[in-house]
Amino acid sequence: MRMSQQMKLAPRMIQSMEILQMPLQQLEERIAQELESNATLELAEDAPEPADGGPAPEPAPAPDADDRPMRVDEADARDDFARLESFEEADPDAAANAFNDEAPRPDPPRVEELGPFSRARLDGEPDAKSEAMANTASRSASLVEQLQDQWRLADVNEALRPLGEQIISYIEDDGYLRTPLETILDRWPADRPRPTLDDLRRALSAVQLLLDPPGVAARDVRECLLLQVDALAERPGEPAGQWAVVRRLVNDHLDDLAQNRLPRIVEKTGLSMDELKRAMERMHLLSLAPARQLVQEPPSAIVPDAIVEYDPDADRYVAYLNDSRMPGLRINREYAMLAKDRAAPKATREFLKKSLSNAAWLIDAVEQRRRTLLRVIQVVVQAQRDYFDYGPQALKPLPMTQVAEQLGVHVATVSRAVAEKYLLTPRGVVPLRSFFSGGTQTQSGEEMSWDAIKAALKEIIDAEDKANPLSDDALADALKDRGIEIARRTVAKYRDQLGVPAARLRKAY
Repeated sequence: MRMSQQMKLAPRMIQSMEILQMPLQQLEERIAQELESNATLELAEDAPEPADGGPAPEPAPAPDADDRPMRVDEADARDDFARLESFEEADPDAAANAFNDEAPRPDPPRVEELGPFSRARLDGEPDAKSEAMANTASRSASLVEQLQDQWRLADVNEALRPLGEQIISYIEDDGYLRTPLETILDRWPADRPRPTLDDLRRALSAVQLLLDPPGVAARDVRECLLLQVDALAERPGEPAGQWAVVRRLVNDHLDDLAQNRLPRIVEKTGLSMDELKRAMERMHLLSLAPARQLVQEPPSAIVPDAIVEYDPDADRYVAYLNDSRMPGLRINREYAMLAKDRAAPKATREFLKKSLSNAAWLIDAVEQRRRTLLRVIQVVVQAQRDYFDYGPQALKPLPMTQVAEQLGVHVATVSRAVAEKYLLTPRGVVPLRSFFSGGTQTQSGEEMSWDAIKAALKEIIDAEDKANPLSDDALADALKDRGIEIARRTVAKYRDQLGVPAARLRKAY
């Protein structure tokens, strides 16, 4: 036996941190799940309206002291954050039992034990889970499934049909067949007749020729582009001569095209620069991953957690949370009364007290998240006023430690509060985390963030002469003329992060 001190996070503390870190959409899903599983939690707008002249309904009785959500003194703002560390102080054992699968739990009461309150819920309301499943969009067919469907309807020799099915099963999500035919042959199922390598080659040619879009089942980029060129050249009204030039460029000069070595291509092919440019314009109809046309990832919707607007009367920017989507929550008063009714079975009262405690904790955690997030955003808006006035180039360095010190909280709390959160600002929807970055000091003594330096670098590149683009050394000199002195390798790193190619690839002929 030994005595030791250990620091542990109780389950509710961990879950309160998770709620703080959740973006708005995830929080809505979490609340919906809790509403479905916890009968003592309900939407505030579900409260019955009092009849004209009738008395207003009595408020729900408060839970016991151990279950009551903790309140704080509004005068002391720092206590808001301290609550994140004190969720468990009221009754740590009860909290642990509520979220610990190994802890004993009372069995859920039977329907007849809950009285008339739950019968209306169970009999009158539709099954939310069934409705959600019915309203969920069905899974779209994968690329391989769609190609297999096409192959089943294709007019092809029956001897090649099983070979094509096996080849299609190896096609990757971008449409390429990167598994060599020799490997496919080595892995051929033992219960099927084993073909020859020539048979697989014929089947592959049929797959490439008959399946849409053209370019599917290509083994490399050159073959993918050539398959598309051949398909486009066969369309009625297409100038065969132009596509012949494109095919020649793709087949013989693809590396030079990728490296923007146009003068070398002109010298080797005898084409004029105008002819080469016209052929390159036709190449814009080609795709490096044509199979993406069949399977497209749905764009992820971004719901801003807060909105920043300019107040002309006060000449300042104000921030408020996007609470219009958040449902109001409250504890069901009938269940709260039943939990205190000594006439109710003991198992029922214990079950309801546990549910009431969980509901009260969730309401309190959501409110704590709201207040914490709003205070962090208000500090950011105040510190980054120049960004909202002048744009990304005016972004100032703002370490999270500085915000944490100003609010009197741990830096991890700030990090969780800004994670995956977005702001709707007069300059568009921007990640909240983008306002936090290090920086450097300009020659004039002004603080400038790394993101602001990237914005200045992008502006210089956009304004350069494309016939004579600036090298990384020249870009460093241009930044130095603006009072920003950074090394050439830092310029190259930022240029790569911006997705801007090197000067040789940016050159326009």
